[in-house]
Amino acid sequence: MPIYLRGLLFLSEEGQQSISSRDLADFLGANPSQIRKDFSYFGGFGTPGVGYKVENLAKQIKKILKLDVIHRVALVGVGNLGAVVLAYPGFRIYGFDIAAAFDTDSKKISRKVNNITIEDASNLWTLKRRKIDIGIITVPRDAAQETADTLVKAGVKGILNFSPSYITVPKKVKVITIDIAMDIARLPYYMPAS
Repeated sequence: MPIYLRGLLFLSEEGQQSISSRDLADFLGANPSQIRKDFSYFGGFGTPGVGYKVENLAKQIKKILKLDVIHRVALVGVGNLGAVVLAYPGFRIYGFDIAAAFDTDSKKISRKVNNITIEDASNLWTLKRRKIDIGIITVPRDAAQETADTLVKAGVKGILNFSPSYITVPKKVKVITIDIAMDIARLPYYMPAS
């Protein structure tokens, strides 16, 4: 569904009003019958023979994915990767607002990165009061678990972990780990032999 949403948002920006499942599949490199099947799980969004209203379908998918409200996000670790994540404009189109950034390095605290003032990580306890429910971890491996524990205590319900470390959290908290080096390490296996 997130892939469909990204495509629909792009098509909407381009001014496209409606699209068939075949055209959407061609645009996304997907299978039209799979798209129809995926959408059927959530109800009927299109008109047979006509297709889907792009803006309406994007709105429905946002609702399904719980992206129809703004989620406030805190980033912890404003090193090289953290600064890049802060600068990435793509979060906004999905309704994510990076509202705070934290670090332990006194040289970074009070500096601004992408219009966000970096705060001392000792202030993470303020997240619940600030209605921040998602955390992004971009700290070194040895600080990842402690950072996750602090985020959980501060009330976050979801963590996007960029640290190359497995972290454990209570079942009520969802963690998605993105390990860029591991993903690159998988790539050669799938590449054609030369």
